[in-house]
Amino acid sequence: MHGQSIGERVRRALVRARVRQRLRNRRKLSGKVLTGVVCLLAGLMITVSAINARGIDLRPARNTDLISLVESESQRNAELAEQATDLRTEVDRLASRERQPSLDAELAARSRQAGLAPVAGPSLTVTLDDAPSDVAADGVDEDLLVVHQQDIQSIVNLLWAGGAEAMTIQGQRVISTTGIKCVGNTVVLHGVPYAPPYRISAIGDQERLRQTLEQSEFVRIYQQYVDRFRLGYRVDTKTEARFPAYRGALNLQYAHARG
Repeated sequence: MHGQSIGERVRRALVRARVRQRLRNRRKLSGKVLTGVVCLLAGLMITVSAINARGIDLRPARNTDLISLVESESQRNAELAEQATDLRTEVDRLASRERQPSLDAELAARSRQAGLAPVAGPSLTVTLDDAPSDVAADGVDEDLLVVHQQDIQSIVNLLWAGGAEAMTIQGQRVISTTGIKCVGNTVVLHGVPYAPPYRISAIGDQERLRQTLEQSEFVRIYQQYVDRFRLGYRVDTKTEARFPAYRGALNLQYAHARG
């Protein structure tokens, strides 16, 4: 009995050893399979990312260079405006074949009024600028120290009221659909951002334009800010100025006729 008990124990020990060996082999095999699957999935993810990226960084820098982005979009906008002008010129050339000669003078006059043709004549220019940086150190509200879009628009309206025949802002021709918008510390005109100083020029009777400015309530109040916070305000005249034609799209995307 004692001998059988020892033999039985040996047999059982051998059985347990074989079972443990099989379990270890299975675990090794499972680990190898799992490792292979993980590597396969990683390879697939890398391949898919490379195909989708097509050479583009999928993890762009968080600190985007906004100035470069604005400059890039401004350049693109200028190129598109140039294309629109070229196409409009081509359309006008083709349409001229069908026009009557008696209508050419009227068409030219209308084009100048609409800003679609270059003009020349005596001009008056109003220049608006932000206050010097050292003024803000005195605890003054920064909104009082910068030129806003409503300031530019007020000058534009006064010059039109004073008989301006044509106008430019920052050298861009102003037409009936021109909008002035503030974006951060810049003013956007026809999709192009501009920093101060802002120059608003008008062709017309210089004396009448000057008197309209001097007699306006807006300019009187603005001069108080000029004296107190050193905002920039200057009026200049020029005997002969040349304004370019408007270069850009003419269609309105967000306007419709009302019956």
